[in-house]
Amino acid sequence: MCTAATYHSTDFYFGRNLDLEYSYSETVTVTPRNFPFEFRMCNGLKSHFAMVGTAFVEEDYPLYYEAVNEKGLCMAGLNFPDNAVYFPPVHGMDNITPFEFIPWILGQCENLKQARRLLSKINLANINFSDKLPLSPLHWIIADKSGAVTVESIADGLKIHENPVGILTNNPTFDFHIKNLSNYSNLSSSEPESDTPPSFRSHGMGAIGLPGDWSSASRFVRAAFVKKNSVSGKSEGENIGHFFRILGSVEVPKGCVRFDGKLTETVYSCCCNADKGIYYYKTCGNSRISAVDMHKENLNGDKPVSYPLITEQAIYFNN
Repeated sequence: MCTAATYHSTDFYFGRNLDLEYSYSETVTVTPRNFPFEFRMCNGLKSHFAMVGTAFVEEDYPLYYEAVNEKGLCMAGLNFPDNAVYFPPVHGMDNITPFEFIPWILGQCENLKQARRLLSKINLANINFSDKLPLSPLHWIIADKSGAVTVESIADGLKIHENPVGILTNNPTFDFHIKNLSNYSNLSSSEPESDTPPSFRSHGMGAIGLPGDWSSASRFVRAAFVKKNSVSGKSEGENIGHFFRILGSVEVPKGCVRFDGKLTETVYSCCCNADKGIYYYKTCGNSRISAVDMHKENLNGDKPVSYPLITEQAIYFNN
């Protein structure tokens, strides 16, 4: 379970909820331009665009869940079980393993247009990071201020879908979510005309029928509705607060979803200001917003810099 979203205001914002039953001790990681990204079947990138996002760093290699690069291109991988299919290497293609996919795109592409060109040559190869870390079944959203695409490697090949709503959740495939969204085109933020007696009316009745459960299809519809209808201010504080409210509309409280006897929860929510290279986040244990500014690091360095997520609740006392 996960939800990703884009948002345009004075700047371009991108982020996601990570909904899981466990944590890998993820860190907010800045990878500078000269960290050598090695790839299993393609030439490595000795230099590349710097990026920041949440990653699990294993064997000094940042395995990014999502990230934004210094040019403002963003990418996130979301759970896609029973649909994701990865393939054997194909001659003449860029055989990139799924755990390499985010640095492969963000390391080389300034914008979505350039990413589309790389996607036309990619085969997502079925190669595990290690015996201990097999591949996760994922699909991806790639976005910049010009738009977004969803990338799915399924049984009949690599599919690149235009994503006009800038939202991604999980199963089923993305084409289902777009078709399903049309079933809710009657919903509105305005009050409906109604013969209901005034004493029975309340604000918000225009959205009666908006799904409220935590299934992937419902989260997709709810996030799309909130994104479309909610309004932000113009300051950075207003924008990031607004973005977290969009994600908050589909956040999973611990105990509301159980899977395999374990409790799913929103482990963290993040909001990237893609124009400024600032990564904001909240965690399940700490609702106060924390931030990492990639431009305050040495982006010409050759070693990633990682910051553990702050998981203990921080409270501001007024007196």
